Amino acid sequence: RFPWAGHLGLKMLPKVVDELEPVSSALVFTNTRSQCELWHQALSEVRSDWRIGLHHGSLANEERRIVEQGLKSGAYKVVVCTSSLDLGVDFSPVERVLQIGSPKGVARLLQRAGRSGHGPGRVSRVTCVPAHVFELVEAAAARDATQMGAIESRPPYNCPLDVLAQHAVSMGLGKGFRKDEMLREIRTTASCKDLTDGEWDWLLEFLSTGGSTLSAYPEYHKLQVTNEIYKVKDKTLAQRHRMAIGTIVSDAAIQVRYLKGGRLGSVEESFISRLYPGDTFLFAGKALQLVKVNNMVAYVRKAKAAGAVPAWQGGRMPLSSELADAVCTKLDAAARRIFGDEEMRLVRPVLALQEAWSAVPKNKELLIERIDSREGAHLYIYPFAGRLVHEGLAALLAYRLAALEPLTFTWAVNDYGFELLSREAPPFEEALGNDLFGTDHLGDDIMASLNSAELAKNRFREIARIAGLVFQGYPGKGKTARQIQATSSLIFDVFQRYDPENPLFKQAHAEVLDRQLERTRLYSTLKKMQAATLRITRPERVTPLAFPLMVDRLREKMSSEKLQDRLHRMLVSLEKHAEQTVVS
Repeated sequence: RFPWAGHLGLKMLPKVVDELEPVSSALVFTNTRSQCELWHQALSEVRSDWRIGLHHGSLANEERRIVEQGLKSGAYKVVVCTSSLDLGVDFSPVERVLQIGSPKGVARLLQRAGRSGHGPGRVSRVTCVPAHVFELVEAAAARDATQMGAIESRPPYNCPLDVLAQHAVSMGLGKGFRKDEMLREIRTTASCKDLTDGEWDWLLEFLSTGGSTLSAYPEYHKLQVTNEIYKVKDKTLAQRHRMAIGTIVSDAAIQVRYLKGGRLGSVEESFISRLYPGDTFLFAGKALQLVKVNNMVAYVRKAKAAGAVPAWQGGRMPLSSELADAVCTKLDAAARRIFGDEEMRLVRPVLALQEAWSAVPKNKELLIERIDSREGAHLYIYPFAGRLVHEGLAALLAYRLAALEPLTFTWAVNDYGFELLSREAPPFEEALGNDLFGTDHLGDDIMASLNSAELAKNRFREIARIAGLVFQGYPGKGKTARQIQATSSLIFDVFQRYDPENPLFKQAHAEVLDRQLERTRLYSTLKKMQAATLRITRPERVTPLAFPLMVDRLREKMSSEKLQDRLHRMLVSLEKHAEQTVVS
């Protein structure tokens, strides 16, 4: 009755084993690489007689290739995987697909379903395995959205200059190119069809001379012009560029190798930096012990027991707009006591308790819960717009409330809503009268409400890598994340101080708003909130919808042991009150 985020769904392990038992070949999809490792370990422990594979993007190519060949030949009964198997080779033997946790999007679920029954006349089928009770609602909503054809679109980037800079230098490695001919070719792409002459002139000038701020450094003089032909003539710069081609950016990767043996894959430097020699961890489906780290390579040996599981950046993806809308439709029906699906009938007791203590959100209604506790005044708001939008909304509303009365806020977000916590009650009614959900000056308010300079600086690190402003080192002698961050931060500070109109600098700020905080979706969500009927309730205690938000906030400041103790006490108390609540 009181679910919380962060569950891996492992309580469903016995049911999953039962589902897989009669199947000759199946894929079990997870949403994160850490979850993939843990599910592989759990399945291997309970069914050691099955041949179970593991596949995710951080494993070595050789490891992944072995699993892919085994899938094609039908050698594996089960492969636990991530989005690394969403696309690519067709695996005809696969009969079933299981999705652990929420699919987060309709297109993602359909794509994964299509990995099963891949052949003429065969049926593709996916089974959703909820990690907590509200994911039953998401599963039912995803099925409805699929039937209605409500599938997410993929909006293209609007002429990212960092990618264009890399492409221009790549073209200069060969025979070179002429300025006008290349511009005509670039404008044939959908993304760059509106590229202006001025932007193209600036980019070529920047790549040739380093622009007004980097002209003193020869490594930024990449293109040279001879007889109107732009070429890369410096062999060192050409070699560096070839090693850096690509637009997939992640934290500095540490190679994981056996002390005597082959390569297993890569983990992020931030994870390995927390381990000491002798510590154990789970990776590539194996229990490993760290021996030493040398030149961006972690040397390991097999261990008897696993310890920590690597975590990778970007593990938590937001609920898509289409799936969020379908969830709202399901909840609206539940609020009117319509439970047409088996999943909704299963979740009915939880929603009945939510209704008894507060309310179940309806369409065109915005549910706001105000709860007082020893911690202070809690404000829970449920726009159902996905965690990225809620991150921006939480910061924005905290900023606007604090402008009326100086208060310090702590916040937490998930896909359904967000929590604002302050020691004293915020001036909420006054803020509503002052256009709390207004969209005027939205961009300025968002950037003022967040540590915008730091967010843009982090974003610029990716832009600098792609545009070739930062050299990541030679094979076997790669630079650390700290070194790369220091270099990109220095360039960012130079642009900020001496060249604030630099298009790459401005791109970093624009991408924070558009990609990290989903500005367009944030704007439309605020418009919906303005038009919605406010349903403000004052529950006596944390509701089923609010509980996961509270847990997310506590997780940020408490150790896992203390958190488990605190959660146990809270759950005992909440369950006791739930038993005493009469619901219909």
